Amino acid sequence: METTILFAPLVGAILCGFGWKFIGETAAQWTATSLLFLAAFLSWVVFLTFDGTTENIQILRWIESGTLSTDWAIRMDRLTAIMLIVITTVSALVHLYSFGYMAHDDNFKEGESYRPRFFAYLSFFTFAMLMLVTADNLVQMFFGWEGVGVASYLLIGFYYRKPTANAAAIKAFVVNRVGDFGFALGIFALYMMTDSIRFADIFAAIPDLQGQTITFLWRDWNVLNLIAVLLFIGAMGKSAQLILHTWLPDAMEGPTPVSALIHAATMVTAGVFLVCRMSPLMEYAPQAQSFIVFLGASTAFFAATVGLVQNDIKRVIAYSTCSQLGYMFVAAGLGVYSVAMFHLLTHAFFKAMLFLGAGSVIHAMHHEQDMRNYGGLRHKIPKTFWMMMIGTLAITGVGIPLLYIGFPIGFAGFVSKDAIIESAYAGTAGGYAFWMLLIAAFMTSFYSWRLMFMTFYGTPRGDKHTHDHAHESPTTMLAPLYVLAVGAVFSGMVFYGPFFGSDEKVGKYFGTIDAKEVSEDQALGFSLIAPAYAAGEASEDEHGKEEAQWPEVPGKGAIFKAADNHVLHDAHYVPIWVKLSPFIAMLAGLALAYQMYIRRPDLPAKLAEQQRPLYLFLLNKWYFDEIYDFLFVKPAVALGRILWKQGDTNTIDGGINGVAMGIIPFFTRLAGRAQSGYLFTYAFAMVLGITVLITIVSLSGGAG
Repeated sequence: METTILFAPLVGAILCGFGWKFIGETAAQWTATSLLFLAAFLSWVVFLTFDGTTENIQILRWIESGTLSTDWAIRMDRLTAIMLIVITTVSALVHLYSFGYMAHDDNFKEGESYRPRFFAYLSFFTFAMLMLVTADNLVQMFFGWEGVGVASYLLIGFYYRKPTANAAAIKAFVVNRVGDFGFALGIFALYMMTDSIRFADIFAAIPDLQGQTITFLWRDWNVLNLIAVLLFIGAMGKSAQLILHTWLPDAMEGPTPVSALIHAATMVTAGVFLVCRMSPLMEYAPQAQSFIVFLGASTAFFAATVGLVQNDIKRVIAYSTCSQLGYMFVAAGLGVYSVAMFHLLTHAFFKAMLFLGAGSVIHAMHHEQDMRNYGGLRHKIPKTFWMMMIGTLAITGVGIPLLYIGFPIGFAGFVSKDAIIESAYAGTAGGYAFWMLLIAAFMTSFYSWRLMFMTFYGTPRGDKHTHDHAHESPTTMLAPLYVLAVGAVFSGMVFYGPFFGSDEKVGKYFGTIDAKEVSEDQALGFSLIAPAYAAGEASEDEHGKEEAQWPEVPGKGAIFKAADNHVLHDAHYVPIWVKLSPFIAMLAGLALAYQMYIRRPDLPAKLAEQQRPLYLFLLNKWYFDEIYDFLFVKPAVALGRILWKQGDTNTIDGGINGVAMGIIPFFTRLAGRAQSGYLFTYAFAMVLGITVLITIVSLSGGAG
């Protein structure tokens, strides 16, 4: 079954990409989409029936080179099962959505066949992403890692006639190569230290690597910290974390379904998956973990600040994605890998829905993406409005704080994002990460409601003809939104226990510990307010039991937790004000957005004028692109020009031309003069040669 899930998208990509001329465009699109729905159905079967025990499914022998011996195999554990449903579900829905969104595209000429190519790229991306998450070893993971990079390049630059799309595709490709170089170095280092690239072998060898050092860049480093940082650099590129984040907003040049699939729900979460997959390594690399937490918190804050002032509806959601990925990395860096995966799962539902909802708005407004030209659309496209409303309620974290009936009551983001913020408080003692995430939660609420108010409320702005002809999207575009809305509402409450329950529940779910059966009253917990919430402090009885001990042998289950890692347990017993703070931040952001875009719509322009330097600073994304252009792009162009003009043109071409047109003709002319045709000339040359030989022999004394 797992093999069918893996290869169904590849078969669909081949049939759609190469066979559409034989079976027709429509049949090719339906073939690719049907195979994706098959993969999604089987993924849910696997997810719901999986018992958490790690399995290894061999596909074929792959690499045999010296001591390097590895198979192409599927590592089936809880992490894989989670990613299977995320990838295939979102991809199948995006395929269906694309039937309506890509039906007519002004970027292509009449009669031009672009749809089969688009669906083939989507299916190829899905196959590469499935290869990444099912990998049994690092080389196989790297193969999928680079595969999604290629697919991303093709899809971002799908509108190849647009210079901005081509530039965005190249930018994404180049920036990701920087991160991938770090990832490759990490793989090399692991192979050098463990003589294997298989996860099982690496995890078993990690405890023995503690305290060892490795020489890198002319100094000695702790080997585990260095490898963890190198792997995380790869994650930074793929998941658009601060420093390597600049490609993600530009990637919005691709069609909107691409944004939903690749840049919201699947590919950008590959870095989070990598860190969670390598949890046995991360747990023994505390300095690397601190770096991950710091950078994740900084990214969450940075991206949220930029999202405050963006006017392109897709770019607002793109920066929101960047910010939410920062939340996930904070959780992973703190060692609560289950919570990072929890937010990854819930975020996939509501963020994909927001992107597809934005696509529905863009479709209705004839591909207008500037929110300043929207307004009053809730009556024109009511179904899209309610789907976007559900997504906004989910991402901003709307719920009922402190109410607990075995799980909190609220939308998906309320449950999973609050779990991260509580973990950040417990893991950093209320430090930098906690406050950055809390401030980011306030700003997330503000820019999310700003998007809703500017798009669906107020008076119509912009072109009157466009507003008059705005219309609801077809069923093929709305149906995926309905499905994703179910996940945006219920996924947080349904999966709360396995991802953020007691250590025993989480350990059992991820196959790490053989937990005892949880008692019925613990499983249900029918108290209106959980004791931990009411007391606001820890005790042995609250939230289930005393903390369960996880095995100290890495690699037993899908995730690993060291003996001194108590963040998951302590997160349930943070003070009440900490549990309430995200909800208060959400209300504050909502109130401010309502004041500025409903009650006083003149305020934003006045504030932007009064705080012009700050506004431009945020509007220009902290000038990261300009700084990189100055530090890297212009020097690289200048060096290239020098190598071109001086190196290639003057030195190489000039040298060859000089030899061909100067030196060789000169000696040719000399040789030509020697061939005079007169006998005395040749006799003179012979006498001269004999004289030279006699002179050499005389001077050398006849030696040799």
